[in-house]
Amino acid sequence: MTSGTEDEQIAQIKEWWRRNGMPLLVGAVLALALVFGWQAWQNHQVNKAQGASALYQQLLDASLNTGSVDAAEVARLGTELKNNYGGTHYAQYGSLFMAKIAVEAGQLDDAASELRAVLDKPADKTIEELARQRLARVLSAQDKADEALKLLDGEAEKAFAASREELRGDLLVQLGRTDDAFAAYSKAKQSLSQDAAVGGLQLKLDDLAKGEA
Repeated sequence: MTSGTEDEQIAQIKEWWRRNGMPLLVGAVLALALVFGWQAWQNHQVNKAQGASALYQQLLDASLNTGSVDAAEVARLGTELKNNYGGTHYAQYGSLFMAKIAVEAGQLDDAASELRAVLDKPADKTIEELARQRLARVLSAQDKADEALKLLDGEAEKAFAASREELRGDLLVQLGRTDDAFAAYSKAKQSLSQDAAVGGLQLKLDDLAKGEA
């Protein structure tokens, strides 16, 4: 009787394994693949961030630490950043920096191109707002204040509300719309904390107020 019972148990185990063994093995293999795949992806992201960081630092060094800007090296490093690490924060901060250098060199079209590329697919809200406001200033320098003003439609996040409204005021002054400019400057002032420095902004408000007197 005992032997028969053991045979039945063995038969049941074999039948259970026949039905469930393969799915369990497949599940275990998939689980291991997911774990190792996740670790590989994390390592790739870390390596990517480190590579982008090192290249961005080289870009800064070529621009700031040599006493004069090595334009060719800056262009090479900036292009490498965009090609190899496009869409990352480092690549986009590199584009913002390259736009700054282009402005200083009087190459406004190149600066606008760099900033538009960032604005098309910003890595985050902060980079988006920085690119937006800097592009508006470049357009202003190109006598395209109307186009620049359109970039500033809507409300900025709280941290950038004052700077956007002040910039909007500057553009409105450029367009001769002094009443609207005064309103924008006033809104910018209201967006600042009570202990924030408002000297330059207050001077702009005072100048417009004198003009109306």
